[in-house]
Amino acid sequence: MADKPNSLVINSPYDKPDQFWSQDDNGRVAGVVSGRRPAAYELYDSRNNTRRVEELETVNRIRQRVDAWREAGWPGVTSVSRELLNHWYSRGEWDSDSKRWNGGPRPFPFYFCQLEAIESLIWWLEAPEDYRQGIFLQGDGGPWERICNKMATGSGKTSLMALIITWQTLNAVTYPKDKRYSKAVFVVAPGLTVKSRLQVLNPGNESNVYDEFVLCPNEAMRQKLNQVVLVIENWHSLMPLKEQVRSVVKKGKESDEAFTRRVLGKLASYKDILVINDEAHHAYRQKAEVKVSKKEAEEMGIDLEEATRWIEGLDRIHKTRRIRRCFDVTATPFSPTGKKNTEKGLFEWIISDFGLNDAIEAGLVKTPRIVVRDDALPDAKTYASKLYHLYRDESVKQDLARKAQPADPLPDLVQKAYAILAYDWQETAKSWEAEGHTIPPVLLTVCNRTETASRIEHFFNSGDCLISGTQNPLATLRVDSRVLEKAERGESLTKDKDYAVRMEEIINASMLPADKKEELLSLKQEEQLRALVDTVGKRGKPGQNLENVISVAMLSEGWDAANVTHIMGLRAFSSQLLCEQVIGRGLRRVAHDMDENGKFIPEYVNVFGVPLSIFQEVGEGGETPPPPKPSVRVEVEPGRNHFEIRWPNIDRVQTVLKPELRMDWEAVEPLTLDPAQTPLNAEIAPALTGIPNLAQASQIDLEKAVEDFRLQHLTFRAAKSFLSVAALDLKGISSTWLYS
Repeated sequence: MADKPNSLVINSPYDKPDQFWSQDDNGRVAGVVSGRRPAAYELYDSRNNTRRVEELETVNRIRQRVDAWREAGWPGVTSVSRELLNHWYSRGEWDSDSKRWNGGPRPFPFYFCQLEAIESLIWWLEAPEDYRQGIFLQGDGGPWERICNKMATGSGKTSLMALIITWQTLNAVTYPKDKRYSKAVFVVAPGLTVKSRLQVLNPGNESNVYDEFVLCPNEAMRQKLNQVVLVIENWHSLMPLKEQVRSVVKKGKESDEAFTRRVLGKLASYKDILVINDEAHHAYRQKAEVKVSKKEAEEMGIDLEEATRWIEGLDRIHKTRRIRRCFDVTATPFSPTGKKNTEKGLFEWIISDFGLNDAIEAGLVKTPRIVVRDDALPDAKTYASKLYHLYRDESVKQDLARKAQPADPLPDLVQKAYAILAYDWQETAKSWEAEGHTIPPVLLTVCNRTETASRIEHFFNSGDCLISGTQNPLATLRVDSRVLEKAERGESLTKDKDYAVRMEEIINASMLPADKKEELLSLKQEEQLRALVDTVGKRGKPGQNLENVISVAMLSEGWDAANVTHIMGLRAFSSQLLCEQVIGRGLRRVAHDMDENGKFIPEYVNVFGVPLSIFQEVGEGGETPPPPKPSVRVEVEPGRNHFEIRWPNIDRVQTVLKPELRMDWEAVEPLTLDPAQTPLNAEIAPALTGIPNLAQASQIDLEKAVEDFRLQHLTFRAAKSFLSVAALDLKGISSTWLYS
C-alpha cells in the first residue's frame, strides 16, 4: 500500500524531537504530527485489542522547566557543572557530503535524550527555586531519595551513568563541603552480564567510556575524575549471608555493619554514598497493603525475591553509611501492584522520559516489525493474525504449558510460524554474508518454560524445521536458566553431563585460537555458559558464530546483542511492559550509518508472537531493507601482543621546582673596582657647634665584618638583587623564583 511509511525514523538523534507519528486506537501509524511527543505510557489489553494512553503530567511539566532553564543559560549551576554542560553540548558541524561531524571534541555528539536526562538531574539539584517551584517527585516511601530517568533500551543508559558519575565526582572534589555531591559511588546491576558490561564506568580501566567519549573538558578534570571511589556489583551481593546449619561455631545473623563492609568493600570507609541502579525496575519497595502474586511478577519479568533483597540491602547500607541519593535508570519503570492492570505501578519519581516510540522515531534503535496479516484464517475474536500473539491460541497454550519431553513435537501453528520466520532469517543471513559480514544474524526465542526451550532446541537440531539451513547444532544455544541463576548467586551446581557436552561442542566450533578454547573448556559449566551468552555477536569471542538462541530468563538477564534480527515469543504477554522487555533484547543497532540529512538509516527486527502495540506496518510490495554495512575491525595479528604500546594511567602530576640562574656575561658591562674609591673604614668623633673633638675619635672598620663579606654571602646578595630587578621587567614572573 502506497500510504504506508517506508521508515519511522523522522528525527535527528542529536536534536530535540520536533515531530512524531500519531497512532490509531490499535497502535498503527496514522500520520506525522508537528511538535514533541508528550511523555506518556500505554495501557494495552491484547485480549480485546483496546489501547489507552496515559500522559506523565509531572514529566511534561519538568520538560518545560528544563527547556526554559537551558535557554536561559543554566542559571544557578556551579562553575564545574557549567563547564561540563558546555563541553557535552559541543558537537562541531554536520557535513552532509562526508556524513560526519567535524570540529567537535568527539567523533559523534551525545544523543539529545542523554543530554536531557543529565540536564534534568542537574536542574533538580542546582537550578534556582523559581525554576523548580511547584514540582514534587513522589518517592517510594523509603528513607532515601530516588530519582528515575526513563530511557528506552539502546538509547545510551551506560553513557548517562558515566555522565552522572563525572558530574557528581568533579563537583564533590571541587566543593567537598557541598552535600549535593558525592565521589563515593555504588552501582548496582541486575546480573553478571550487565555487571561485566558496566566495567567501562571505571575510569581507571584501560577501556572506559570517559576517554572514549571525551567526557572531561580538559586533562586537569580528567585527573580529578580518577578520585572517584567506585564499586560495581550485581544485586545478588545484597543478599544476606546464609547461616551455616552444620557449622560448629554459631556466628549468628550478619550485622548491618558486617553486611555493609562485605558488600561495599573499599567504599565501606565512606559515608553519604551515591547509588546508581541499572535496570531499576527490578528494584522496588513492596508496600504492606499491596498483595503481589508470584505469577503477576513473573508476567512482568520481575523476580519478587530480587526486588525485595535489592531494596532491603540498600536500606541496610543507608543505616550504616547513609545513601545521599539514588539515581534509577531503566526503560520500563513499573512495579507490580497486585491489580489486574499491572501497568498502574509506574514509578512516581520519574524526572525524564525518552520511551521506545521516541527512540524508534530518532533511529536510536531498530524498528520492530510485527505480523499484521497472513494468508491463514485470523483469530476468531480479534480478527488479528494468529502469528501476532501465538500463545493466545488455545491449542498452542495448552500444549506449551504442559511438562513434555524434548522430542515431543511443537504445536502445528508454532512449527508453521517458525518456518516463515526462519526462512526470513535465512534470507537475511545470506544478504549479510554477501555484504561482507563475518557475524551472522541471530534468531532469538523467548519461551514460557525450560521444557519448551528443550523442545525448540530439539526441533531445530533434529531438522524438524522445514527450513534446512536452520539445522545447525553448533550454532544453536539453549540458555539453561537454572545454570545462570546459580552462577548469579555464586552457588555450586550439579553438572548436567548432556548440557556440558553441548556447550563443549559449541565452544570447539567457535573458531577461537587453541589456547582460548582450552582456557574456556577448563572453566565451570556456569562460567562457560556465561561466556557464550555474554559474547553473542562479538568478533573474536566464544559466541561470535551463534545463530539461534533459545531462552526462558533473558528478561531478568539484561541481555541483548546487536545482531538479533528475528524474535519469536512463545509465552503469555499480559502487558505492554513485558512486550517491550522482550522486544528490547533485539533493539540494539548493528551500525550507525546516517543519511545526508543527519538521520540514522533504519534497521529492523522482525517479531512473531509478541503483541507489541508499537510497530511499523509495511504495505505490500515494499522493498526488503538493505543490511547494515559491516564494520572493519583493526586489530593486532596473533602472536604480536608483546609489541603493544600502552600509556600509563596518570593519577597526579606533581611539579618539582628547580630554580636556575643563568648569566649572559657577554652582555654585562665591565665593572672597574678602584680601591682608592672604595672606603673600608671611617673615624667618627663627637661634635659641638660643628667642631669635632678628635681626642674622642673612634674607628669603624669593615674589614672586621668577616661574616657579612664572605664570598658566598656576597654572591647570594648579588643574585637576589638581580632577580628582584628582573622580576620588575618580566610581568607574571614571581619575585621569588625566576625560570629560564
